[in-house]
Amino acid sequence: MNQSSHPRKTRNQQIYYATIQRASKQLSGSLSKELRKKYGKRSARIIEGDTAKIVRGEFAGVDGKVTKISIPDRGVNIEGVKKEKLKGDKFDVYVHTTNIILTALSTSDKWRINKLEGKKATATRTDAKPKIEELKPKKIEKDTKKVIKTKTKNGDNEA
Repeated sequence: MNQSSHPRKTRNQQIYYATIQRASKQLSGSLSKELRKKYGKRSARIIEGDTAKIVRGEFAGVDGKVTKISIPDRGVNIEGVKKEKLKGDKFDVYVHTTNIILTALSTSDKWRINKLEGKKATATRTDAKPKIEELKPKKIEKDTKKVIKTKTKNGDNEA
């Protein structure tokens, strides 16, 4: 992909026309002061099961678990954050990740916890498969003799 030097185009690529991979990387939230001291980082990727507090917007002050994550909407749904339709049905409201603070992290993702603690992420593999010795194909030496065939005037082949 070509990089543009025009600020407007660059901004639109990052916000509106970002690929799913880039958009999912933008779904990180800032950590609370206690978690910042514990892990030494300011932000972390949000996953389902984290506990978050909304600090800005219509639902400011609401504290709950993250129940859904929507990459296209660039937001997360927190337990207890719903709106009501005119007919009476309730639907989930997605809150942008810049408006929340993570207060507790889910420990279900060991890779993420090790990355936050500064350990190598590959050290978490406990179900590593035992190495199977690879069978190397044996070299087969062929006894090849060069056979020179010559044609005679009669058309017979002689070896």
